[in-house]
Amino acid sequence: MELVASNKCFGGEQKQYSHTSSSLNCDMRFSIFLPPQAEEGKVPVLYWLSGLTCTDENFVQKAGAQRYAAEAGIAIVCPDTSPRGEDVADDAEGAYDFGLGAGFYVNATQAPWNKHYHMYDYITQELPALINAEFPVDVERQSISGHSMGGHGALTIALKNPQQYKSVSAFAPIVSPINCPWGQKALGGYLGNNENAWFEYDTCELVKNAPVKLPMLVDQGDADQFLEEQLQTQRLVDACDQAGYSAEINMREGYDHSYFFIASYIESHIEFHRKFLFS
Repeated sequence: MELVASNKCFGGEQKQYSHTSSSLNCDMRFSIFLPPQAEEGKVPVLYWLSGLTCTDENFVQKAGAQRYAAEAGIAIVCPDTSPRGEDVADDAEGAYDFGLGAGFYVNATQAPWNKHYHMYDYITQELPALINAEFPVDVERQSISGHSMGGHGALTIALKNPQQYKSVSAFAPIVSPINCPWGQKALGGYLGNNENAWFEYDTCELVKNAPVKLPMLVDQGDADQFLEEQLQTQRLVDACDQAGYSAEINMREGYDHSYFFIASYIESHIEFHRKFLFS
């Protein structure tokens, strides 16, 4: 693990590291914010998963989360959104919604993607093991959040691994990739034509049989240009109602898909996770 950058921030430290990933078979970068409380002992940790085209840096630079994380005493870990490197496969036409920057937090089974695209294992196993070994975080107190494709990742990962997280939240998540163009392209490419395999990465399908109903918060802007075709938030509302899953799902008037939306509500998301990380 190699330190790439370090900055003092709200009494804590914002750091970026590179490391060689065994699950992704390439070098990866991640960012971590350590609040000032980390100097005195272990702190809980919030994992943030970003959306299409993003790296580990977008949330760090645009969301304004460090102030609230420092006040709450919570570390924030931001991984990249896909494997990277010269030998890592990418979309042949350079599309933004598949390949580099678009790992969709799945374990690919189809060539050539299955050589590197194991983001699900990276997020659920390898990266937490590295963070727990190298930083003063409490392995028993983890939560997860994300935006858009990362919201999809956060929700599906939490629903499949409820023992690993105290809570989950999302901004403008892709709630049913089996029913939208972004998801159908990604799942078809990474997992092949067996649509039964797709269901394992679909929040609405996972909610139906969730063994544990983790605390869940979702914020969605009603002026989001992707709401109707790609995000389809109402599907999650209906799935939760049918499953008796009491998630908090808010439709925010006038907000779009941008980081201006995230910055407007990130304080409430950190406060939401704080309640469960410190309970």
